[in-house]
Amino acid sequence: MSTPQSILIVGGHGKVALHLSRILSNAPYNARITSLIRDPSHKQDIIATGAQPRLLSLEDASVDEVKGAIEEVKADIVYFAAGAGGKGGEDRTKAVDYKGAVKVFDALEKVGGKKARLVLISAIDVREEGKVPAHYTEEDIKASKAGRAAIPVYFKYKLEADKNLVKRTAFKWTILRPGHLSDEKGTGKASIGRTHLSPSIAREDIAHALAYLSQREDAAGLAIDFVGGDTSIEEGLDKVIKRGESDFK
Repeated sequence: MSTPQSILIVGGHGKVALHLSRILSNAPYNARITSLIRDPSHKQDIIATGAQPRLLSLEDASVDEVKGAIEEVKADIVYFAAGAGGKGGEDRTKAVDYKGAVKVFDALEKVGGKKARLVLISAIDVREEGKVPAHYTEEDIKASKAGRAAIPVYFKYKLEADKNLVKRTAFKWTILRPGHLSDEKGTGKASIGRTHLSPSIAREDIAHALAYLSQREDAAGLAIDFVGGDTSIEEGLDKVIKRGESDFK
């Protein structure tokens, strides 16, 4: 592993983010992690993972304040792990999943000198209405309709954020698009790229993939679908990166 990276996690108290900071703080990565949180009561949870907490509300902060946080830690990579999770209604979902994401994109563009890479957590099946992937089965289509009907504003604002990001050229970015999340123990395996919508994927395995992407600058410009499966995460990501085909159109 090369010189330890400086990493900033936006939305550092989320379940995936906590797994991620534990993984990255330890061998073989041994990265320096700073996690942005908005609630002071979460500080000890962050410290317990090996990361350093930094208080900053993504909803209330300005673009310049976010830029300042990125520059303060001299971030090599920024992970966007924030999200309303479909809770709090349309206003909060828009504020976090769309406006918050765009605020980070804008901040990265304003950073002087070498810019950090961005790794963003989105979701599988985020797409324009009517653009059904050719590899979807009838079961996938049924599951897609049910999921999108259950939390429509979540898919709406994830789509708007992803569409905004893929137009950016000032910094390198990668999108990971996991399926239904579970809190089960990670297996180190998944189905990656051109997947179906099931089975679910452990949050720990998502963090495993995110950590591996910290070493894969050649994944820039890719959006990668990610669900439960039987292929080792590193092997699956290697194949997708080598193929170079994005799962977000």
